[in-house]
Amino acid sequence: MGKLLKIVGIIILIPILLVIALLVIISFIPMAPNNYTKEIETGGDIEAKYLAMGNYKVKSIKKDGSELTKKYCIYYPDELKNSNKKYPVVVVLNGTGVLPKKYKALFKHLASWGFVVIGNDDGSTGFGKSADETIDLIISENSNSNSIFYGKLDLDNIGITGHSQGGAGVFTATSIMEHKDKYKTAVALSPTHEEMAHQFGWKYDLTKINVPILMIAGTNGDFETEAVIPIEKMIKMYNKIPSSKVMLRRIGAEHGQMLYSADGYVTAWFMWQLQGDEEASRAFCWRKSRNIKK
Repeated sequence: MGKLLKIVGIIILIPILLVIALLVIISFIPMAPNNYTKEIETGGDIEAKYLAMGNYKVKSIKKDGSELTKKYCIYYPDELKNSNKKYPVVVVLNGTGVLPKKYKALFKHLASWGFVVIGNDDGSTGFGKSADETIDLIISENSNSNSIFYGKLDLDNIGITGHSQGGAGVFTATSIMEHKDKYKTAVALSPTHEEMAHQFGWKYDLTKINVPILMIAGTNGDFETEAVIPIEKMIKMYNKIPSSKVMLRRIGAEHGQMLYSADGYVTAWFMWQLQGDEEASRAFCWRKSRNIKK
């Protein structure tokens, strides 16, 4: 009887171990493919330029965070350690269950364009608290003579982006949080729409956003178009924002793909807003040439 119980116990235990092993494997599968910059079909020269890798070699480090943020993941241009210039910063807020380790390629890509890119392991970014803690870290590192980032962070040029719950967190961080005025611009990718976000307790106030903001969502899949960010709700949200703004829908992209599929536009936006790149602005602004004859 005892031997039979042992066998039964082993039979029960094997599926549990397999499930645990599968969850561990899934937790490390990238949500942004490592070669996404070469696979995405672009719609023009400007998007193609900013989807490609930038000219900076990239390094990364991790720092311990609080009970909320747990770990900070920071990607930065390798030249920073020997440079006297300041670098603009982009704060990244992860979506539900998608921590920075799941999309390292995206961090690396943005850093290759001359940004210091920082995310953390908070699983509840929609509340905006980890965004504020990240700003505190940025300010602290910039003033810490023992930090590689000492005097290297451009505190006048800080942007923020996030996907899904992280997109809602972008709205929260830039509308109601203590450090909302520290941001110069923002990008919300497939942000959880206002009604659903408020049900989850992510009580952002779109009418209080006062920085230029880019909103992008996809056009494929019921989860994206019916649940997370239906077009009519996105338009309603867009109309509430009083600051300068741009709204896009990425044709053919599902919810998960929105994490990276519009990255050419995201990079162009931050290049324009945080680095003053006029060529990048052409992705969003049309200017009539003075040389065109009527």
